[in-house]
Amino acid sequence: MEFTIGGRLEIRITPADVGKRVSVRCLLQEGPPGPKFTDTVGVLTSWNDGVLSVTPKSGESVRIAESSLVAGKTVPAAPPRRRGPAASFGELARVCARAWQPVESEPLGDWLLRASAGFTRRANSVLPLGDPGVPLDAALARVRQWYADRGLPPYIQTATGAEGAQEELCAALERSGWRREVTAEVRIAALAPIGDLAAEVSRVRLGRAVDAAWLSRYQRFESPGPEVRAVLGSGPSVWFATVPGDDGDAAPAAIGRCVVDGRWAGFMAVEVAPGHRRRGLATAVMTALARQATDEGASAGWLQVEAENEGARALYDGMGFATHHRYHHFRPSGPA
Repeated sequence: MEFTIGGRLEIRITPADVGKRVSVRCLLQEGPPGPKFTDTVGVLTSWNDGVLSVTPKSGESVRIAESSLVAGKTVPAAPPRRRGPAASFGELARVCARAWQPVESEPLGDWLLRASAGFTRRANSVLPLGDPGVPLDAALARVRQWYADRGLPPYIQTATGAEGAQEELCAALERSGWRREVTAEVRIAALAPIGDLAAEVSRVRLGRAVDAAWLSRYQRFESPGPEVRAVLGSGPSVWFATVPGDDGDAAPAAIGRCVVDGRWAGFMAVEVAPGHRRRGLATAVMTALARQATDEGASAGWLQVEAENEGARALYDGMGFATHHRYHHFRPSGPA
């Protein structure tokens, strides 16, 4: 990482650069065997009282004492990945939201408060795609009360790592006592190569409605209340994939869900029974759904995967999915 001009380290950022992407180097310690430095790249989200806050794409802000700063400069936004389709953060965030719609919602300026009786964080969290129309403290108080009225914990979904994402909001939430609980990647890929995979799709059955068998394999709820069916059935063009189990098995061997929305096909709920793994069933489900989406005019795919799910990450790596941005769910650190 180059900070020098003519061999000299230079600090070329000021508080006026808040909101810009920066690269900074700070001194960790001095003394033998020599000084130790650390480099941080991210959005400069604040510079107050001698402390800088930089939010990298991980979403967790880094606080840096101004006195430890030895070099710094503004840097261009991260170049877009060339693998797969191009997409802005705003476009993709709205596509993702339309594929997983809440049972109940209420606007707060450009924020959308969403509730679905607790079924998944995505359907029970605030989607902040702009200004709430009131000061942040007032917005957070409204969020707390709205979810308390419904017996739900307050969550706010934010994003980092893409042009136009929400590093500054992440930092502001942290300063307000909110803490990140969950992080996942939003990945995108060209759709045609997935549909062209030589997968055995003859056993994959596609349907428009979720049924009891499909729900028996889905592992994201305690009991399938009406909110579960409502969220799963939401979206512009929804398809459910099922691979029947062996004779005598009531639950399917594998399932999946796809929502086609214009040029986009979103893949969700791809699950394989433990006894049927490593047989190519997840690939078969993805391929069958991709072919259906292509028939409807889609050309790009997206999905969400948690950072700790190494098996799913490896599968999607092989299909050409690349990380577009990361999203995080923030929750107050104290009582809601």
